[in-house]
Amino acid sequence: MRSVGGGYDNESIAVFAMTFTFYCWVRSLRGGPDVTNYFWGILSGIAYFNMAAAWGGYVFVLNMVGVHASVLVLLGRYSTKVHRAYTCFYLVGTALATRVPVVGLTPLKSMEQVGPLLTFGIYQLLELCQIILRRKKQKQKKNKNTKKKNNGAKTAATDKVTWKEWLTVHIQVFAVAAIIVAVIAYFLNDRGYFGPISSRVRGLFVKHTKTGNPLVDSVAEHQPANESAYRQYLDLLVDWVPWGLGIVALTQFHDGSSFLVVYGFAAYYFSGKMVRLILLTAPIASILSGITLAHILGWGMTALFGQRPSLAALLSSGIGGGKSSKAAPATLYKENIVLRLLRFGAFAYLAYTYHPKAKDFYDKCHELSKHLSHPTIIQKGRTREGQTVVVDDYREAYWWLRDNTPEDARILAWWDYGYQIAGIANRTTIADGNTWNHEHIALLGRTLTSPLKDGHRIARHLADYVLLWTGGGGDDVAKSPHMRRIANSVYRFLCPNDPTCRNFGMDQYGGPTKAIKESLLYQLHSHKLAPGVEADKNRFRLVKTTKHGKVRIFKILSVSESSKQWVLNNRKCDAPGSWFCPGTYPPALQKILGEKKNFRQLEDFNAEEDHDSEYTKQYFENLNNPEKAKRAAARGEKNQNNKNDPNRQKLRRLSKEEIAMLNNPEAWDDNQATTAVWTAIHVNKIAEFRDMLIENPELAHIRSKDGRGPIWWAHEYGRTKFVKLLTKLGVSSTELKDE
Repeated sequence: MRSVGGGYDNESIAVFAMTFTFYCWVRSLRGGPDVTNYFWGILSGIAYFNMAAAWGGYVFVLNMVGVHASVLVLLGRYSTKVHRAYTCFYLVGTALATRVPVVGLTPLKSMEQVGPLLTFGIYQLLELCQIILRRKKQKQKKNKNTKKKNNGAKTAATDKVTWKEWLTVHIQVFAVAAIIVAVIAYFLNDRGYFGPISSRVRGLFVKHTKTGNPLVDSVAEHQPANESAYRQYLDLLVDWVPWGLGIVALTQFHDGSSFLVVYGFAAYYFSGKMVRLILLTAPIASILSGITLAHILGWGMTALFGQRPSLAALLSSGIGGGKSSKAAPATLYKENIVLRLLRFGAFAYLAYTYHPKAKDFYDKCHELSKHLSHPTIIQKGRTREGQTVVVDDYREAYWWLRDNTPEDARILAWWDYGYQIAGIANRTTIADGNTWNHEHIALLGRTLTSPLKDGHRIARHLADYVLLWTGGGGDDVAKSPHMRRIANSVYRFLCPNDPTCRNFGMDQYGGPTKAIKESLLYQLHSHKLAPGVEADKNRFRLVKTTKHGKVRIFKILSVSESSKQWVLNNRKCDAPGSWFCPGTYPPALQKILGEKKNFRQLEDFNAEEDHDSEYTKQYFENLNNPEKAKRAAARGEKNQNNKNDPNRQKLRRLSKEEIAMLNNPEAWDDNQATTAVWTAIHVNKIAEFRDMLIENPELAHIRSKDGRGPIWWAHEYGRTKFVKLLTKLGVSSTELKDE
């Protein structure tokens, strides 16, 4: 998993923040003095703030606490204690989270976070009802006591609230609140106040494995998990978790422990939808497995001590001697000696059977922890001679940027490496792992996948250097089809009639297609490495290639200093001296930006009616039928190229005299020309056949030794397009065979 030390990603600290938030929340639900609930509730809010500042997954943490608080209400476990804990958590956590610039007011606006807000409101209404009922009963009790004193009669004054009183108060309070909330929500929604659910979150609830957003779909970690993925990371815990869940739900269910049940089901559901979220199951799987093992151990220890041992009891008894607060009945040992022996035997057998698996699990945990603890940007490899080498190319490239570029240098690289460049090289990146701005990532994708000249026209206004991952494997060329799809989702003309951009990638022979070969990315990636590939020396200059060729850095020439200065002069931060300063595009890019169509999330109900239903429909159709999409894309690209090519040659129709000469039986022969024509028709290569006719128009009337020719073969194999083309060129149906 990525969430380990040595990984330059926010998840590396977010898992601790998430676990600590959950611990504080559960701890706040214990009994004790009022100050205990307040203290741990406030601490859980602070821990949640840490989570919000670290990772976008804070939405999961907020909703988990909110859902658990709602479940407690549904189970009839609401109390003033729970009210204090949740109120402190939500008020403190939300107040601090809104101070994080990239979060802002989204906890109060985003549909993903409205649930906990509603839960907070419901809790306040429930507590208000409790206060009204308490005061009402106090007043009733006071009136009854006064009446008893005046009449001298003994009247019973009950402290219990009747069902009718409880229902009346709750209906009145919630009805008034519902009217107020409905009016406020109506006016806010009419003004576009509420934000849509993001594609990442929506993808967790849809049936298909694709969200319709090519940026989200391009990440492999967003694919559904399978059993092997759970086994890889959780191993034996997969078998132990259900038992722990059952123990908690059936024997130890209370306010705090009920959170484990809610967390367990939520983590399993979401991780099943997205393999990346298996990291969310690690804490709860460990807890529930620990509970399972503790009960098995306790069950076995009962055979020795006659009762389930407790740490508190053992400490109070001193273990080695002294007085016990609760003496164990000696008769229990005698009366249950047979049962205890059987239990101990079963426990010993179970321990013996599981010992090899436990040992393997122990070794795997330590081996995996050692493997995951290595810095992810430093790798080990082997040469062809078998020698082990350390591949430190990525850090080498980042250090080169740090030591050899100006401090204000801007680095254009794919967003995957943004955090690493910022964290190690300490240089500004055009994009990083924060992929909330879809249109900006699309502009970056367009820059990298456009023809070199067009890409340079954009890059010179944005950056000073281009950094590419090279060297094969999962390098930038391998990722380039995703870049193109993301770019096309905003700049629709890049892949006409094909949202999946099937023609931007590798052909059937493993070579680059024409579109990718012309791209800025490929030209720099393969500069002087692939035959005939050399980047324009007036636009880019290679300044760094790492030891093993994993990274290449190019200096962008003719950088627009006016655009760079304009961006600096128009820099706007959310507060004076703040690090959060959303970028502003220079005027020189306004023409480029004017060609975009903002990507609309499927669930964005604030958008106008003119949405992307046709684009989304075609996107999913192409994903489900890739071969058909590839053929359609090939036709579209060829038609576009033909349309834009002024020098395109046209088919020539032969004269009657030329046709008569070719129809002479003496001219018929079996040769390379007839074989090539037959092959093109047989394998249905209409485009290749057309190109052959442009170069040699007489091939339309050529015949083999047996008198058969193109029109015959076209009818024989049912190639209607060939028949139409040949007929257009004057090939008569009488040429089907020799009469």
